[in-house]
Order: sequence, then structure tokens, then C-alpha cells
Amino acid sequence: MNDNQSQQRQNPFFLPYNTPHDTVPFDRIRLEDYEEAFMEGIRRDNEQIEKTINNPEKPTFDNTIIDKDDDTEGYYDLLERVSTVFFNLLSAETNDDMDALAQKMQPILTQHANDVRLNERLFERIKYVHRHHRKLTPEEKMLLENTYQGFVRSGALLDKEGKERLRKLTEEASMLSLQFSQNLLKENKAYTLHIADPAQLDGLPQTAIDAAAEEAKTEGTTGWTFTLDYPSYSPFMTYSTQRNLRQQLYMARNTVGTHDNSENNLQICKRLVNLRREIAQLLGYKTYADYVLVRRMASNTRNVYKLLNDLIDAYKPTAERELEELKREFKKEEKSEGKDQMKPWDTSFYSHKLQLKKFNIDAEMLRPYFELSKVIDGVFGLANRLYGISFKANPDIPVYHPDVKAYEVFDRHGSFLAVFYADFHPRKGKQGGAWMTQYQGQFIDKKGENVRPHVSVVMNLTKPTPEKPALLTLGEVETFLHEFGHSLHGMFANTRFESLSGTNVWWDFVELPSQFMENFAIEKEFLRTFAFHYETGEPLPDELISRIVKSRNFMVATACLRQVSFGLLDMAYYTQKQEFTDDIIPFEKQAWKRAILGKQLPDTCMTTQFSHIMAGGYAAGYYSYKWAEVLDADAFAVFKRHGIFDQPTAQSFRDNILSKGGTEHPMTLYKRFRGGEPTIDALLRRTGIKRSKK
Repeated sequence: MNDNQSQQRQNPFFLPYNTPHDTVPFDRIRLEDYEEAFMEGIRRDNEQIEKTINNPEKPTFDNTIIDKDDDTEGYYDLLERVSTVFFNLLSAETNDDMDALAQKMQPILTQHANDVRLNERLFERIKYVHRHHRKLTPEEKMLLENTYQGFVRSGALLDKEGKERLRKLTEEASMLSLQFSQNLLKENKAYTLHIADPAQLDGLPQTAIDAAAEEAKTEGTTGWTFTLDYPSYSPFMTYSTQRNLRQQLYMARNTVGTHDNSENNLQICKRLVNLRREIAQLLGYKTYADYVLVRRMASNTRNVYKLLNDLIDAYKPTAERELEELKREFKKEEKSEGKDQMKPWDTSFYSHKLQLKKFNIDAEMLRPYFELSKVIDGVFGLANRLYGISFKANPDIPVYHPDVKAYEVFDRHGSFLAVFYADFHPRKGKQGGAWMTQYQGQFIDKKGENVRPHVSVVMNLTKPTPEKPALLTLGEVETFLHEFGHSLHGMFANTRFESLSGTNVWWDFVELPSQFMENFAIEKEFLRTFAFHYETGEPLPDELISRIVKSRNFMVATACLRQVSFGLLDMAYYTQKQEFTDDIIPFEKQAWKRAILGKQLPDTCMTTQFSHIMAGGYAAGYYSYKWAEVLDADAFAVFKRHGIFDQPTAQSFRDNILSKGGTEHPMTLYKRFRGGEPTIDALLRRTGIKRSKK
């Protein structure tokens, strides 16, 4: 590019996107565009705030809580636009330059956020409106309350000294959260297990071998390479007969963030716990959990612990029986010296053997029937059957990586509903796990137009190889359904204000739509729509479906206690009242001990890679998965009663929950759909802990 062309080029964030549905022009964005747009966005924010606080008119809902110029709430626009793209890509497609820029911008952005929330003149106007306002709609009332509480919970009522202290604490916490995530990604991606001897592949299914060979090729070497990415790690732990290699891989994955290197997260975790405790106490709460739970369905720590302890009481006896059965299987198989005690790297291997013995089923039997393109058809078809929506791939919508596919989504009668991005496979610059995010939220603009959302699901599913298409496990199908449930919550959003739309709900409610969708994974009527053998086209046999259903609750109590243990660990950190000085690893072992079966290994650590509670917004909120599981089991029971594809029931779920976002209290929304509050009974029946009613 010559100098003249370079001078003429404009930052794409400053211009109309001029893309289908105003989607992000990923193909036109350069690294240097981000910082320029961030700084200009901050400048425009400050300009808008000055305009608001210098308004000579009496503060009103319309001239203070919402912006008169665009009739959407807040002081965002450009800053929100660039932040959304940058931080989404920081998780899905980062590199060293992006990471460095994040380190540079994070303190600037945190300082700006504090400048807004701690602006006394702005808060005085908000406080006035909170006390004196016109008659508001329920949605306007919710926005006003959220705005007021957002400022209060960010320190607006503190004195000058308190505000300065809060600034320092929040700025440090934001930087450490970012560093935690970057360390985790780097250390996860740095480890590989390379195998040169084909004899060491014993037991592995061909899909895992082919994927490992492909991974080795990408590294420019021969043989087979296994990584800590779930599609590589899980089959190895489940099928490899090489116990010493299973141990190596297990220890690598379960010691991430603990090593004596620049990616060590131990001190970062300890400091984050203390920073959050200090923030909460500065704001008048005893603990960080008390601070968080005020804005949750659970309300307080007592209710969280009641849920977790009730689950332990209900599931632990069954989990203990499951463990004993597993140990017996281990002892039958392992006679040689040194293998007389089952270790954690044996659990998946012997669980698979036991499942095969009891139900004659395993993940590899099902893979040929779960070819990714057919699974996509099945999931989209499920949404069509329930809600009448349809998906059409649009190659003209820019994407940020060739793996990503963009779709237009249309409602029942053909109107445009949303843009849906799907990003399925692991790669170097992508965090592990799976999540839903969005590049544009839904809201109604000043002209009355319903601006539709652009949502994205990002996953790490099994890759295709030159020999085979991407063939998924049933667990990966469930993951897809889970994230797709979140995306439906975003796509069906139908509220006036963006901050109340879609998944902008209390965190112990946000997992209901996602976990609800997982229920369909083993329903015969659903499987019949897409589960066909990728080579023969034969449908998944009835007899195999029957075995799936029968095996559904295999090791279910053990899995429940695992989730409960994470909830206990989370609460142990964030109910600290005094400075946290314990060593992380032994503290972890003690914190979740009540939900742990068997002997714990001294060197493993979950905390140092527990993104949910250290960097992902679930601090003092991991219990939400089990809380929402009670809701999803209770909700799906309605579908089971009326038929899993019953459209009136689905429409009620859409109208009362999926489209409402955070416009009302979540229990109000749930009761409007269900007719009453949920109980734990449906979950206990679904998991076989309690007998179903005749």
C-alpha cells in the first residue's frame, strides 16, 4: 500500500459497516484500529457524559437514564462497538500482539469505567431520577433500578478516600483477571504429548489416532500429537491402555497454572480472592459472596449452601456405590504389581469399560451417527420444529476465521430474526471450553426499529481429518445444544433496552435456556431427525437409542458431586471475611472435601485454571449450574407431559422466558411459564435418585 492509500484508509470502527445486517467487517479490521477506536470511544463517552451532567433541565428518566440522541441507554456506541469485537476475539482468535494490546488497554478501560461510575455529578442526576420520576413501564423501572444499583455497587456512595481505594482495587483486579486468562491459554497450548511408537496408540479409536496424526502434521513432525484440548484429551483418557501416558496427560492438564514459570496462577488467584473481598467490604458487605448474591435468585449464601448440601445428601450415597463398582472393575482388570489402587487417570478408562459392560455402549459407537453437518441440521431443525425459525448460511457475512460460518436466522413468517455465527473447532489462539457471546445485542432504536442481535457460539469440538468429517460424541452434541440454548436466548430477545435483552439476566437464571436444550439429546424423536451413519446413511438403530437412554444416568451421582465440589470451592473463596493467606492447593483440597470421593492427589489444582470464578464472571456464582439444573428439569417436565415438540409449550417458553431477557425478576418469568416455583423433585426423578410417579 502506498502512502496516499494509507492516508485515505479510515478506521472501519468509525464508519458505517455497510455489510449484511451491519455485521462486523472482520476482514477490514487491523490491529492498529483497536487502540485508535478505544481512545476515540472514551473521548466520545466523556463528551456525552459532560452533555448530560451540564443539561440545565431537571433530571428525568429520558434525559439522564437514556440518551436523548439515540434512545438507547448508557454512554456507549463506539466504545461498546470496539470493546465487543476486541474482547470476543481475545478469547476466540488471539495472538501475541492482541494479548499485548489487551495488557495496555485494560487499565485505561478500567479507569474510564471507574470515571463514569464514580462521577458525582452524574450520580446526583441518577439519584434524583431514582427518587422522582414519571410513571414508568415495568421495563423502564428495571432499567432505572439497574442503573442506580450499578452505580451504588460500583462505589458511588463512597467518600473520596473510599472511591480512590476502590479505583485501585478494581484496576488491579481487572489486570489480574486478564493475566490469569492469558496464562491459562499459553500453558494449555504449550503442552503436547508426542508419540512416535505406534504400539503406544493401543486402545485408541481410529478417530483419535487420525486427529493426533493431523495435529503432528500441523506441527511439522511425524507420529501422533495429543494436546490438552478436550477433543484430544478426552478420548486418550478414555481409551488408551498406556497407563503411564494417561498419567502424564492427566497430570499435565490438572497442574496447569501451578508450575514454576511465567504462567503460574497461584499468587494471582490468591490476590484476586483478596481484591474481591476488599471491594465487597469497602462497599459494606461482609464477603464478596454477600455482595454478589444480592443480585441473584439465590439471594444469600444460606440458600446456596442449602442447595449444595441438599444435592450432596441426595447424591452422595449413590456416588459412593458408583465408586465402589468402579473400583471392583479396576481390580478385576488390573492384577499386576503396582496397579492395586485406582488413580484419577484410571477413572475415565474404567468408567468406559464398565459402561460398555453394563450397557454395551460408548462414545465411539455413536460417533458415526453424529457427523457435524448432520448435527447442525438436527439442532437447527429442532429450533424450527419448536419455534418455526430457519437458518440460511450467508457467505457474504464477514467472519474472523475460515472455521467460522455465518447464518441469517428468519422467524416463523419469514422476517429477519438474527445473525448466528458458529465456530466449532480448537485452534492455537482459542481458549478451551465452549461459550456463547454476541457482537450486537437486541434493542429498539429511536426510530422504533427492532435492531436484531448478532450472536455467536464458540466451541472446541472434534475436528475433521482428511479421511473423515467431524464426527462428534454424544457429549459434544450436548455441548452444542447447551450453547445453542444460550444463543436462542439471545436471538429471541425482544426488549426495548439492550442492557436488559437476551442473556442479560441474573447469572443463576442464565443457564436455564442452555441446560434446558440438553434434555433433547437423548430423546428418540429428536435423534430420529438427524442421527444417520455418515457412510451408509442408516439411522441410529432403535436398540442403540434404547441403550443411550438406559445409560443416561450412568455415573450421574459422581458427575453431580463433581459440579457441587466446584460450587463449594467457589463459595469457600468468596465467603472469606479476613485476608486470605492459605496456600491455594491445600485450601482447595479442604474446601470441597465433603463432595470428593476417594483420595486427593497433593499436586493437582483446579483453582489455577478455574476461569469461571477467576476471570469469567462466575465468582460466587458457580452454584448457578446446579441451580439452573433444578429449573431446567422442572421446565422440561412440562414438555415431556405435552410432547417434546409441542409448539404451544415452546411458544410459552419463548414468550415468557427467552424473549423477556432481564426485564422482570427471573422467578416472576419462570412462574409465568411454569405456573409455580420449581422443586428439586423433577431433577431427582430425571437422574434416577427418586422414582418417577406412576
